[in-house]
This record gives sequence, structure tokens and C-alpha cells, in this order.
Amino acid sequence: MRLMCRRLRTDVAPERALAALGVRAAALGLAPPAALCGDWFSSRAVIALSAPLAPVEDVAEAFAIPTRMPSVRDAVPGAVGGGWFGYLGYDLTDPSGRSGGLPPAVWGWVDRVLRLDADGSWWFEALVPEDAPDPIGEVSAVESLLADLPETTSWSSGPLSRPLPSEHYDAVKACVHAIEAGELFQANICARFSGGFDGDPIALFAEGTRRLGARRAAFLTGEWGSVVSFSPELFLARQGRHVRSTPIKGTMPRRNADDEHLARRLRESTKDVAENVMITDLVRNDLGRVCATGSVRVPELLKVRPAPGVWHLESTVEGLLDDGVDDAALLAATFPPGSVTGAPKIRALDLIAELEPAARGVYTGAVGLASPIAGLELNVAIRTFEIHDGTIELGVGGGITADSDSEAEWQECLHKSAPLERLLG
Repeated sequence: MRLMCRRLRTDVAPERALAALGVRAAALGLAPPAALCGDWFSSRAVIALSAPLAPVEDVAEAFAIPTRMPSVRDAVPGAVGGGWFGYLGYDLTDPSGRSGGLPPAVWGWVDRVLRLDADGSWWFEALVPEDAPDPIGEVSAVESLLADLPETTSWSSGPLSRPLPSEHYDAVKACVHAIEAGELFQANICARFSGGFDGDPIALFAEGTRRLGARRAAFLTGEWGSVVSFSPELFLARQGRHVRSTPIKGTMPRRNADDEHLARRLRESTKDVAENVMITDLVRNDLGRVCATGSVRVPELLKVRPAPGVWHLESTVEGLLDDGVDDAALLAATFPPGSVTGAPKIRALDLIAELEPAARGVYTGAVGLASPIAGLELNVAIRTFEIHDGTIELGVGGGITADSDSEAEWQECLHKSAPLERLLG
């Protein structure tokens, strides 16, 4: 297989390009598009023209699919070309065996993408069989589509219903008691909001991308439902043998300019710093299981960064994979993400199953793309809507430590959900 790249004559915004491709796919009877927007593969957007995504039930199969890659020649630095778009839901490895309204995982092979590079140029990229001609006609058709954008679609959603705050308080208190008893150091405890949804999920993603500017936004859809993710967090990025993860732990509100001082307070917060350091150590341990001895390091610790509605503390862990370690082994060692489970991870998973009243679904899993050219990139599926059967669901939560306050933890959930609830109107 070979790579074909052509620069496109357009400067359309990613969300408009996605919406146009959605109309095109519907008109032609194709599978709908998929999209990654923000900061993916050193590009501003990667959009699949058509992504036929199929549910996957088995854990080993879900981890193995991204390893099934063709060899590609004529690869261009920076190109993506295509690959496996999909998600791994938290339900995939939930020890309770519960499941939400969406499949535990979906994957689909894509051989045509539009990529918006860091300089603002659009590229049509295709993975083409050796004996096939270049799809020049497709390039012209896409350019024509983007030059004459169709009318955008819309959506509607009522206010999201929430569990009683007291339910979250009780779960937080029970988690603190488990920490005090020495069962674990930290666990992520979450709640689930839900409401009605009508309309086009692509329109919701397009508007959210424009308004929120999330660094790791992702959109997937099919007959099984839709995932509309405005995540700020990188779970895994692998290029060649080099792998990195950027766990987020530690949050304070960022509603307007009056909250600028909270960035400094977050960095000075004993609780938030402790949360981040513990999870960074957990991620180091996870990567250490599959990386060469001595290669795992932390090049960035406790960096304060803005995200929609909040300030976050981030750290970065990186390493070099051992010889013979593929993406299936990498995922088996690291999934689900440490920042949304706890430490030690196995006990945290069991405690989450005990204390959370409903399945997490896709939330706190991972969404992204595995490319034969560019490698693997997955976000952590937080700030993520799950849409199916006329409903929309949103998971929110936070890390609980020994000194967590129940009311403060509930308020953190509301700070995280606020920009997304405003988006829904």
C-alpha cells in the first residue's frame, strides 16, 4: 500500500468541513464521517471522509484491532493517511461487568482523511493499494464540496438531570473511609447526568469544537449511537517506539477573568498536587511494564493548563517501548487510564464498581486513531457526551484523597459539567 497526499485549495474551519462531509455521506449512502480536532498527530484536525465503525465486545479483540496494519510506502513526514478510528469504553474492563447504552468498544478502518496541518493547510490523504490509480477525482469532489458548503444541521436538548448531591456525598465519604483504612491512596468517583436529545450529533460536535476549543476533541457515530468528546487530556501517544501519556489530576474553576488567580492556587494546593503526583507515579508504573528498563521519565511535572471552564494540573510521562511490544500489549498494560481510576488501580476499579450506581459507558475510556504511518493517539474520554436512542449522557467526577470534602468534590463535578451544559443550552 502507498500514501497519496494532495494539498486542498480551501481554508474552511474544521467544524464546517465535518458538517459538510456529514451531509455528503448521508446523500451518498456512506458511513458518516469521524473527526479528531484540537491537537492530534501535530495537526489541528484529522477527519475521516467515511468511517464504518463496528461494535467490538471482546477485550482482547478490542486491544488487538489497532495492531492490524498494512505496510505503507512513500510515507510523508506529518501525514496520517488513515487507520483505525474508534473508542475503548470504560465498560470494556469494568470488573462489575456492567454496560451502558453504547457498545463497550468500536473500531473502523479508514483509508481517506482530510488533515489540517499546524500551519493551516488542508491535505487530502489516502492509503491506496499498489495497483490502484490515485483518487484524483475524489480530491476534486471534496474541494467542490468545501467551496460550496451545504446548510448546517441542528440539535436540541433539554436540561440534564442530575443525581441528588447526597448520593455523591455518600460515595465520596465511603471512598475516604476506604483510604483511611489503608485499602488505597486515591480513587476517581463519578456521577452521571442525562437528558433528552434530538437532531444531528455532528452539529453538536461542530458547535462545541468552535466554542470550547478542547485540545483532544473527538467525534464518532454510527447506527450504535454517537460519542461527542471535548476532552482536554491525552491518554497515549505512540510514534515508533516512543510513547507518552499526560495525566490530568487537580482542578479549579476558570469561569472568567476573576478566576485567573486560581491557577496559582491550584499549583499550591496540597490536595491537588498530591493527587497528581500519585497518578503520575501510577502512569510511570503502567508504562514501566512495557517500556525498556530505565527509559521511563517525567519531563514535565505539575504544569497548570487551562481547559473549558477549569484549570487543570498536568504531568507528562514518557518512555521507549521494549522490543516486540505492540499496541495491544501497551493498551493491556495501561487501560483504563490511571487518572480516572486510582491508585492502586486494581483496588480502585473494584471500589468504583462498589460505589458508583451506574455503568460509566464510554466515559473515562479512550477515543482516537491508530495509523500505520503516524502511530497511535488516544484521548481520555472525559467531558464526553454519549448519545443513543434519544438520550444524551454526560459523566463527571474527580479524584478522592484522604482529605477530600464531599461538597467540594460535588462542586468540582459541576465546574467540569458547566461549559458542556451551557453548550446544550
